[in-house]
Amino acid sequence: MTKRYWWILIVYILMQLSGLIGIPVLFGMGMSREESAAAWSMGSFIAALIVIIFLVLPERKTTRHPHLRKSSAGQAVKWAILGVFMAFIAQYIAILIETYALGIEPGSQNTQDILSVVELFPLFAVIVAVIGPILEEVVFRKVIFGAFYKRFNFVISALLSSLIFSVVHFDFTHVLIYTAVGFTFSFLYVKTGRILVPIIAHVSMNSYAILVQVLLGEQLQDMQEELEQLNFILGGLVL
Repeated sequence: MTKRYWWILIVYILMQLSGLIGIPVLFGMGMSREESAAAWSMGSFIAALIVIIFLVLPERKTTRHPHLRKSSAGQAVKWAILGVFMAFIAQYIAILIETYALGIEPGSQNTQDILSVVELFPLFAVIVAVIGPILEEVVFRKVIFGAFYKRFNFVISALLSSLIFSVVHFDFTHVLIYTAVGFTFSFLYVKTGRILVPIIAHVSMNSYAILVQVLLGEQLQDMQEELEQLNFILGGLVL
């Protein structure tokens, strides 16, 4: 792994750990705990993105990895669109396996905590939907997966990097979902040789989650209650 990639990992780790110092400082300045966490996360994510983009830019015209070949722009667009559906399908299959084979209840506490912050601070949605996915794809696909892929075949490399991707989210109940999605992103990266393709799929997934859960949350809840009421009425008619 190049020195530049090591710096990317260091920046990402420092970003993740910086809240241990920064959040208490903001809290001591009079902010609430929620405000402190949201404000520091936004600032640290944006700062990390700027630094990491600066580190990645020198490679924008070439593919340094020996096993990756850049696809044409047209192929990249095709796989970017197809990749969004592939990622959703992988997620859905993983949810079905967790629910019916492993007996794990659907729903992620980690996701709900993030969405709760977005509801309180709507601007935080930009971090969740755009900046976070860009950082994660550069770190977990371009850097970590790329390092494994120089030593192992695709399956082992994608599995290892996806497992690390899932562990970093600290949502161990749903490791299978994060691994399945991460595996899909790795495939898109290898297929096109362009990190922008899995970034588009990742951004699309997170944006969809925010759109459905936050912006349409109340409407969906009303629809669910109406369906439950309708089922009750129909059930009474049948009886």
